[in-house]
Amino acid sequence: MGELRMEKIKVAVIGATGAVGQVFMWMLADHPWFEVDYITASAARVNQRYGSTVHWLLPFEMPHAIRDRTISEFSGETMKERGVKIVFSALPASVAAEAEPLLRDMGFYIFSNASAMRYHKNVPILIPETNLETLSLIEDQGYPEKGFVVTNANCVTTGLAMAVAPLRKFGIKQISLCSYQSVSGAGYPGLSSFDITDNCIPYIGGEEEKIEKEIKKILSFDPIVDAYCVRVPVMFGHLEAVWLTFEQEVSIEDVLKTWDEFREVPDLPSTPKLPVLYDGSNTFPQPKYAFWGTPKGMEVYTGRIKKRDNRIGFMLLVNNLVKGSAGGSIQNAEAFVQKYGLL
Repeated sequence: MGELRMEKIKVAVIGATGAVGQVFMWMLADHPWFEVDYITASAARVNQRYGSTVHWLLPFEMPHAIRDRTISEFSGETMKERGVKIVFSALPASVAAEAEPLLRDMGFYIFSNASAMRYHKNVPILIPETNLETLSLIEDQGYPEKGFVVTNANCVTTGLAMAVAPLRKFGIKQISLCSYQSVSGAGYPGLSSFDITDNCIPYIGGEEEKIEKEIKKILSFDPIVDAYCVRVPVMFGHLEAVWLTFEQEVSIEDVLKTWDEFREVPDLPSTPKLPVLYDGSNTFPQPKYAFWGTPKGMEVYTGRIKKRDNRIGFMLLVNNLVKGSAGGSIQNAEAFVQKYGLL
């Protein structure tokens, strides 16, 4: 865990009442480096008390520290006047496409969960454990003289990248996976209960293409990627069944040892001691454990490993709202603060 810092950086959360926005508010409520100074939501919620207007979705009590916060209108000028430096974006992609470049051009440091700018050449899709070196792309955007945007990956891609990154040294030719994605990944109110109750939906629009595109950009390699994405009737956590094809045979012991030694990240407040944790039980991982770990929801869990010739298969669980969304963005901001000495 990162050391306690005395003077906190003022941050804003835009889109604070949605599922991802709620995780931002929960994780930042007692963050050692960041202080939430400004929050926004839809125009209908402006001037309302956060605790009275938000439909709280997380499986634990809303922190008392955020209940009486007042929702403000979206105003870069006001944020600047209040001394906000970092903006955490939980906006829908269609809104983020306009708002995030606007804030960047005003000099803000944007850490975004939206997909709107992920594929821009100089915008990193950052996962500190896997590609911290790409954070320097903010300099190509003009930092420190100008603002910048840093994105995190699609939630399924995040979990996959965490498990795959340390195994690249063995030479990966192909990645095949099927994801079983919780309904919280569709946001709120999300899917109709008529569609998802007692049912699985074998298609999530754009998801399979995102995984293929993002895993290659994040890990800077070009394997064949085959993916199916399924929406399943659970609340939290995305489960993935993964098979990796290697250039040569790799032992199960080598894979487990590599995961166990995986520590490619600086000491940050939101970084778990074991980024990828394997459990040998036949019934692990399960989505019901999505909020396990310290910090909650930031570990990626693997299990049920198998070997077939030069192929290794395993199950994987990532918390789609925490490590796969808001928690990943917060960790990205921590990595920036540490690397560039903002405090």
